[in-house]
Amino acid sequence: MPLLLDRGFRVSSWKEGQPLTHGNLRLWRHAMGAEAISLRVLEFAAGLSPGLRNSGCDEVLYVVEGTGTVFLDGSPRRVSPETGFFLRAGVCLNVENDGSGVLTLVGSQSPDPGASVAFERPRTSPDPGISGGDQPFVRFSEQPTQLADDGRWFRVLVDHEICGARVTQFVGVIPPGRAPDHFHEYEEVLCILEGRGRFWAGESHAEIGPGACVFLPRGQPHCVENTGGGELRLLGIFYPSGSPAVRYSPGRM
Repeated sequence: MPLLLDRGFRVSSWKEGQPLTHGNLRLWRHAMGAEAISLRVLEFAAGLSPGLRNSGCDEVLYVVEGTGTVFLDGSPRRVSPETGFFLRAGVCLNVENDGSGVLTLVGSQSPDPGASVAFERPRTSPDPGISGGDQPFVRFSEQPTQLADDGRWFRVLVDHEICGARVTQFVGVIPPGRAPDHFHEYEEVLCILEGRGRFWAGESHAEIGPGACVFLPRGQPHCVENTGGGELRLLGIFYPSGSPAVRYSPGRM
């Protein structure tokens, strides 16, 4: 069950609860109480998945594990871990997993379309004149490193500047220790990729590690503490799109 912290923060596991299963796809959807973004985890076993189409919302996705081919309106792109990409509203997505393990994507839709999911036949070749596959696929290793003023660093994969997305998707790294409390003027979802730590909301807190996800409401003070000896790496998605370096002291409220 999700853990509810002070001020509306919510901590859960990204594969928590009973998934929706269709063909080789297992899908977990998280009800977070967010106004503008959602979180879902898509796990693909070997083979070709059904098609998925978001008719009324965009989605940003990140490859957590596995390799294979992503088709956007039938246009193929090879993907591997640490790749982010943008799925525009109305574009059909399907995935072919030709690896030995599962292929897992973390996606965030904006605006949140609710719990309904529309499946259709997969597409592995584009129609003439259709350009659904023209969005960039961005690898973490190819993006410039940006530094924050507290020792954090991050790389942006998807945002308004890169591809016109309404949200920003980034991978951030937090060194050992606890940063000062702060808040953002956007709502955000964090997914822990590596390392161990503690998420603080006032005096309430929760242990976080790989596979944990946290919903951060707009304008509420919080901080992430890295309790380990190495880096804590996380995937972040927030709305509206902007810079992950921007944050404010609670004294500004």
